[in-house]
Amino acid sequence: MNTQNFAFPLIGDQAPAFKAQSTQGPINFPEDYKGSWVVLFSHPADFTPVCTTEFIAFQDLHKEFEARNAKLIGYSVDGIHSHIEWLRNIEKNFKVTIKFPLIAGQHVAEKYGMIHPNADSTATVRAVFIIAPQGTVASIMFYPLSNGRNIFEILRLIDSLQLSYNHQRATPANWPHNRIYKEKVIVPPASTMEAAQEVLSKNTDARDWYIITEDKPL
Repeated sequence: MNTQNFAFPLIGDQAPAFKAQSTQGPINFPEDYKGSWVVLFSHPADFTPVCTTEFIAFQDLHKEFEARNAKLIGYSVDGIHSHIEWLRNIEKNFKVTIKFPLIAGQHVAEKYGMIHPNADSTATVRAVFIIAPQGTVASIMFYPLSNGRNIFEILRLIDSLQLSYNHQRATPANWPHNRIYKEKVIVPPASTMEAAQEVLSKNTDARDWYIITEDKPL
């Protein structure tokens, strides 16, 4: 692959549409997922140790994703028969049934820039695309082949993104466990001198005019 032509959708872009075969039948994205958040994640290959632990970890939190109206879609460049046998192997060896689809098809990797040639010329890196209900890319994360993802962080990020999308609020570092603000969220800062002065005179929770917090919306 020519790295000069390497590309992937950026935050705010419309997520590329695709049709693919999965372990749960054909998928037509985004039509089949309208109104839901989607976590599309890739892994390097089936029957690999780190990927196996990740799939188990995603399944462990599957109900938590579902509670947030977030659907999981796994992907690798391996074929559908390999996918089926790998998931059967996970169920046999770990007593874990994977309840989200694992899709196949090189075209998905190409659309989402999941193969990084300098990492591996054929295997997909550990990409994570969080896609908002309107079909736009909300977040992108890339991990190398050797290092497993923190699934709790992906879940935390969805909580943060949903606050931003639904309430127009930002979240501080390490939210909801920020050292100073705990679970509080950040209000958009003033955009005029007058508004900045008003914030300082009326808002007792403002450290300064540009950093104002409030309790997390219910």
